[in-house]
Amino acid sequence: MRTDDTGPDLRHHGDAEVRDDGAQLVDLAVNVRADTPPPWLRQEIAGSLASLAAYPDGRAARAAVAARHGLPVERVLLTAGAAEAFVLLARALKVRRPVVVHPQFTEPEAALRDAGHSVDRVLLREEDGFRLDPAAVPEDADLVVIGNPTNPTSVLHPAATIVRLARPGRTLVVDEAFMDAVPGEREALAGRTDVPGLVVLRSLTKTWGLAGLRIGYVLAPAEIVAELDRVQPLWPVSTPALAAAEACVAPRALAEAGHAAHRIAADRAHLVAGLAELAGRGVRVVEPAEGPFVLVRMPGATAVRHRLRELGYAVRRGDTFPGLGADWVRMAVRDRATVNGFLEALRGSLTRSP
Repeated sequence: MRTDDTGPDLRHHGDAEVRDDGAQLVDLAVNVRADTPPPWLRQEIAGSLASLAAYPDGRAARAAVAARHGLPVERVLLTAGAAEAFVLLARALKVRRPVVVHPQFTEPEAALRDAGHSVDRVLLREEDGFRLDPAAVPEDADLVVIGNPTNPTSVLHPAATIVRLARPGRTLVVDEAFMDAVPGEREALAGRTDVPGLVVLRSLTKTWGLAGLRIGYVLAPAEIVAELDRVQPLWPVSTPALAAAEACVAPRALAEAGHAAHRIAADRAHLVAGLAELAGRGVRVVEPAEGPFVLVRMPGATAVRHRLRELGYAVRRGDTFPGLGADWVRMAVRDRATVNGFLEALRGSLTRSP
C-alpha cells in the first residue's frame, strides 16, 4: 500500500513513444488496433460532417449504447474517451478513501490526485501473476478502481473475483477499455445491474482506431450517472464522435469486433511464443495474457528499448506504472509479419545490450 505523491510519472502514456523523433517507428507502444478505423466507419464519420453547424445531440448514440448492453438510457453517459470519465468520477464523487489497484492505467489515480484526493495504492505482485486478491483492498475503501483486462499486465480477472470487491457504500469502478478485444468478452461486467455501486467504463478508441476522436462511455446506476452529468461540460462529445459511437455498437460492428478479437488472440499467441524463445536471455512474459498487449520483463530493458528505437521499433516503457520498474516493457500485439520483424530486432537488441 502506498499513499504518497512521489513515484512514477502518472502522465506518461504510450503515445509519447511515437511522437516527434518516434513518429516513423513501427508502433508497438500504443494499444490501438492497427489498420483502423475501417473504411465503413470513416464513411459514417465523414457523413456526420454536414451536421457540424448544429450542436451535438447525443440522444440516439446514448440509446444505441444502452440497447447494446441491455440497459435503460438513464444508466449510460457518453464521454470524450474513457479518460474523461476518470476526471468526472474524481470531481463528482465525495469519497474519503479512494484506492487504485496497480499496476494499471495511471489516469484514474492522476485524475483523483488532481481533484485533491489522497489515493491509496494496492500493488498486485509479480509472484502472484498480478492476480487480484480482494482481501488486499482495505475494507473502508469507498472507491476502488481496477482494470479488466488490466493495462499493462494483460491479466483478465474473473468477474466473480472483482464482484467480491463490491460493498454497500462503495463505488467499484471497472475499466473495461480493452474488454472488446477479449473473445466473447468473457468476465465482462458491462450490463450487470445486480452489483452494488458498480461503474463500468468502456472505450471505443482502441478497437476502432478512434484515439484522435475521443469517444467512450460510462455504465452505472442512474444516480451516479446524474452526478457525473452535473460536472460534465455542455456538449462534451462531438457530432462525429456521436456518429462513431452509434456505428460501433451496431450489430455489424459488434460482429467485426468479435472476429478481430479472435485474430488478436492468435497474433498474441505468436508474439508470446516468439518471446518464449528468448527466455534463456532473461525475457519473461506475464501469462496468461488476455489483452491486445503483453507485459514483458527483461534485464537491461531501458538499453534494449533504446536499441529497438535505433532499429525502428517503439515499445512502451514500464517504469511509469506503479508496481513495476525499469526492467519492464509493454508490447502491443500486431500482425505476424510485424511481430516477426520485431522479434528479430529484439534478438539483436538483447545481444548488443549490457
